[in-house]
Amino acid sequence: MSKKSNRPQQRPTGKPQYPQRPTPGNKPGPQQHARQQKNVVPQKTPSSKLITDLLIVAGIAVLTYLFMHNTLGNLFTNWDEEGYLDKDAFLRDASWDGIKKMFALNSESYVMGNYHPITILSYAIEYSYVHLQPWLYHLDSLVIHIINTVLVYWFAKKLSGRTIAAAIAALLFGVHPMHVESVAWVSGRKDILFGFFYIASCIAYLYYISSATSKKWVPYALCLVLYLCSILSKPIAVALPLALLLIDYLEKRPWNYRLLTEKIPHFVLSLIFGIMSVNAQVFFGAIGTQKIHYNIIQKCTFAAYSLISYLWKAAVPAGMSCFYPFPDVLRNGLAPIYYLYPLALISLVLVIWFFARKNRVIIFGFLFFFINLALLLQFVQVGDSIMADRYAYISYFGLFYIVGWYVSNYFVPGAKKQIGYVVLSIALAFSLVMGYVSSERCKVWYDGVSLWRDEIEKHPDDAPVAYGNLGYKYFTKYNETNSPQLKKVYYDSAYYLLKIAIYKATEFVYPYVALAELERSAGQFDSAKVNYYKALTISPQQQDATLGLAIMYSMQKVLDSAAIYYRRTLNVQPFWAEAHDDYANYFNVTGKFDSAIYEYTLSIQQKPDNFFPYLNRAGCLQRMGRCDEAFKDFERAIQLNPDNGMTYYSRSYCYRDKGRKDLALKDVEKAISLGFTDVDQNYLEELKH
Repeated sequence: MSKKSNRPQQRPTGKPQYPQRPTPGNKPGPQQHARQQKNVVPQKTPSSKLITDLLIVAGIAVLTYLFMHNTLGNLFTNWDEEGYLDKDAFLRDASWDGIKKMFALNSESYVMGNYHPITILSYAIEYSYVHLQPWLYHLDSLVIHIINTVLVYWFAKKLSGRTIAAAIAALLFGVHPMHVESVAWVSGRKDILFGFFYIASCIAYLYYISSATSKKWVPYALCLVLYLCSILSKPIAVALPLALLLIDYLEKRPWNYRLLTEKIPHFVLSLIFGIMSVNAQVFFGAIGTQKIHYNIIQKCTFAAYSLISYLWKAAVPAGMSCFYPFPDVLRNGLAPIYYLYPLALISLVLVIWFFARKNRVIIFGFLFFFINLALLLQFVQVGDSIMADRYAYISYFGLFYIVGWYVSNYFVPGAKKQIGYVVLSIALAFSLVMGYVSSERCKVWYDGVSLWRDEIEKHPDDAPVAYGNLGYKYFTKYNETNSPQLKKVYYDSAYYLLKIAIYKATEFVYPYVALAELERSAGQFDSAKVNYYKALTISPQQQDATLGLAIMYSMQKVLDSAAIYYRRTLNVQPFWAEAHDDYANYFNVTGKFDSAIYEYTLSIQQKPDNFFPYLNRAGCLQRMGRCDEAFKDFERAIQLNPDNGMTYYSRSYCYRDKGRKDLALKDVEKAISLGFTDVDQNYLEELKH
């Protein structure tokens, strides 16, 4: 073997320094550019290296926590959480049978337009411990993100062999504001989970290509398993085989038949789950249902706009939003400024080609950034947002790696470290500024009100979804309060915002449904009916509209129509605890008690922590003379909501029927103490005598 050179290297000239191409019989390992630096610095003992790495990782983890911990006090938003946490059939069953259903390869396992069973399993485990208390969901998301930050350090260190490069890349990854959405939004769990397995798979692959033992199949198999887990967390992970090829390029692996064939299993998985992901999006209605269809020139323009915006926001994360609407080309046409973005992108590509095409770090970093965004550039339009902060979660590693590498260049032997310390200080200061911006951005994600107010502030003219969702949030507040003054404030606010949403997007179905719900709750049945039917004209399978009509017809005693719309709703959405509860109320009112008990039971099975089905089923059982069974439901209702006076008042009738007037009177007095006012005075006098 040849001796290692101990001559100091010349200061880098902006390009990474690599050894000369190896000659036959003297072939270095795959991490050539990393080992070049190792050859010229004093070697540390393994224990001292480990201690250094642990201290750096601990410091980065603490900083990430400090800048992101504002998420821990946040609530749920009203953006996708309903679909993931409220109407998700899998959430309430973390048993082995439930897990098998989550992973079943059929349309029944699709949730919110995705096949991502590992993500759903994470929600189910959390639900089994705390039901719908937000704190654990937010804590887990933050912990996973911190772990991902540690993995980024490991990945970058393994790639570069440079501690400073790895530290800068990991710190930027941990505290960057564009990552807040993935961490602070509970429905963004899929991004951080797929990121965890994605980075871990890349690390396993690096161990595979650097291994020279007969057991190198172990990291290869681990890489493949982790890749599968990444896909099962979010299908966008299908880009990973291309990332592995980029690692080969960076590590100067010879391009041959073996290099390609070893990735055949990865590409097969990409193909299978890529097709399945498209089917899931079509099944959900996220593909092919948009009212506006763009031509190829517009799509290319939007893709260039997105790429340049992601690059810009990596350095200057201004104007961050939870929703970036497409420009309104129907009303205003496409503004001329959008056509500058393809020119800017072409210019950037030409600069890289002419000045850095032989620079493996730059090529690796930018291509890693691109391939992990390519499927998200809306060439196939999915949803109504032109870009999203969460899409940058993994792709930004490529950019952060470039930054880390060039900062670390100032600390190789022969470089002027005085300049290096200045550059490092600037990088650290930039990271701290990014961390502060992240801390403030976490507050925007506190709840639906703060989130959609921020969106309206950023896009007052182009975001009907924000007006609609904020209006719906005020509608829920209208339903929750008993104060007449607050009811008026929330009604007026919701009505105003929903009308704006309808004005800005007349074919947007959800504001019509929300407005109809608001009007129905206020007893304005005629106008509510108009908006329900308008929603069904736009989307005939809109189950919120059909359920709203069923409830309204029940309230108006138009029972035949009510029954038709209840059945129509549950045919479209059989897993909907609230719909079963409402249908049971219909049967209860019509005297069909056995059917009512059946529907109440279905509601409880689907959502066992919901208070109302227990109370309603108990009342039905009481009227059927089955008080012994009713007492169990009353007890469970009290456990779930101990401050509801109606529960005690209703239970009092069972005590009276059982001859325990003393307990019945005690329950009535308890109900009155809790603010229950609808007390039959004759009944009260009966209990007192």
